Amino acid sequence: MTLTVDQLSESELLERIFPRLHAGSSMLLGPGDDCAIIGAPDGRTVISIDTQVQDKDFRLRWPNGYATTGFDVGWKAAAANLSDINAMGAVATAMVVSLTLPGTTPVDWVEGLSDGLSAAIVALGAGACSIAGGDLSAGSELVVTVAVTGSLEGREAVLRSGARPGDQLAVAGHLGMSAAGWALQESTKTPELYTQADRRAADHFNRPWPPLAAGPAGALAGATAMMDISDGLLRDAARMAAASGTSLDLDADVLAKQASTLADCAQALGADPLQWVLTGGEDHGILATFPAAATLPAGFIRIGSVVSAQANQPAVTVGGQNLRSVVTGAVGWDHFAV
Repeated sequence: MTLTVDQLSESELLERIFPRLHAGSSMLLGPGDDCAIIGAPDGRTVISIDTQVQDKDFRLRWPNGYATTGFDVGWKAAAANLSDINAMGAVATAMVVSLTLPGTTPVDWVEGLSDGLSAAIVALGAGACSIAGGDLSAGSELVVTVAVTGSLEGREAVLRSGARPGDQLAVAGHLGMSAAGWALQESTKTPELYTQADRRAADHFNRPWPPLAAGPAGALAGATAMMDISDGLLRDAARMAAASGTSLDLDADVLAKQASTLADCAQALGADPLQWVLTGGEDHGILATFPAAATLPAGFIRIGSVVSAQANQPAVTVGGQNLRSVVTGAVGWDHFAV
């Protein structure tokens, strides 16, 4: 018989969760008191927060039969937040987690979520980051909220507003891979029929792998602007362009090469892989700009350039073309428009 959350007290559930949480070197006082204490030797703290809501950000069971595990949700929650810290050129120091759980939630699903959070921190290379505590509450649907703090370690934060005409535009991480995984799980192609390429895409969607070494490396290499790619390349590029008062022109040939790596998945689903590259969300890579003469650090590839905004209207173009000539439908993820 499956043990569920409503068969335990809050204290009993926490006793199962706490031993599973990763403790990094930054934590001076961990779970158990009203607050945790985290060291901040730099004297500055960067902070971000992200929420995943059942049936909005994840499904417990997908149309193709895939069952989302607690481990998947924990991993993705950690990865999304670590990516935001990374995009500032910082290093994560601590997380706190808020869980809203229906009483019928299996206890092992919650334990899996705890394991997924800790496993992602270690595997992604953020071992200094501690899971310092959080909050539990009951509700009608699963909601996982993670807040994360980070240290700039003596560097200046790299903002999305620093792009300048003449800069190189570059990315670190995958483009469109997560969108391919999402499309697979929304399809009728069951996991048993996945090809190796399908499996890679599905794994990237369920357990993203942000390039955490790239953020600090980009900052050290002189990046003028950086941001996390979470809502799709075009939507996030438009945000960088607007913040910087510039326009960004993407290299159509480089994007086509990125799309070619997803061609097998796309063909089986009758999809256009270029649309995944341009508009797919949750890749959690980094979009960055560097001075024209800068050598791009390991992990970054050049995908375009920064140009002056025409008539003071920041924009994103692909090979000089307006987006509507290359994009079908929405240009990226919007929580309130889907």
